[in-house]
Amino acid sequence: MNKILIGGVVAVIILIGGFFAFNSYIYKEKQADTPKHYTDVTYMIEGESVKLNEEFKYFGSDLITDLNDDGRNDFVFLITHQPGGSGTFYYAVAVLDTKNGYVGSDGYLLGDRIAPQTIDISPNPRHKNVIVVNYVDRGPEEPMTTQPSFGKSAYLKLDVPNMQWGIVEPNFAGESRS
Repeated sequence: MNKILIGGVVAVIILIGGFFAFNSYIYKEKQADTPKHYTDVTYMIEGESVKLNEEFKYFGSDLITDLNDDGRNDFVFLITHQPGGSGTFYYAVAVLDTKNGYVGSDGYLLGDRIAPQTIDISPNPRHKNVIVVNYVDRGPEEPMTTQPSFGKSAYLKLDVPNMQWGIVEPNFAGESRS
């Protein structure tokens, strides 16, 4: 009688353990893949969802800052798009570190065959969460074969709900002084 009782208890324990193991497996399979690194997210480039690959590459110039005031480190950096031919298009992108994982932004096109410099926080005290992407470009009438020689800066602010960049004028004439 003891052998039957012990055998029954062992069988029940095995069944319960199997149920929990199988349930855990099903749960993990149903979960969306969350990126392990901030560069592994999906970005919107020219209306197309893309991930980094042979055509879209991580360039760098990382800026770590809190773009949405949630106390988490977010990332701004550049990626390049090389669709073939001689062009290399540079985009500024952001990745927010949310409680649900990393979320990528749209890409802001800086230009083709530019010379990226730095990404900084805007020095203007009235610019909250505005980043500045500094780069060197060609003049308006210069051919694409000319080496970039004109310094430029793009002042950008991320519209967090839409994950899209907006352009900020660095010294808007009508800007409030308060």
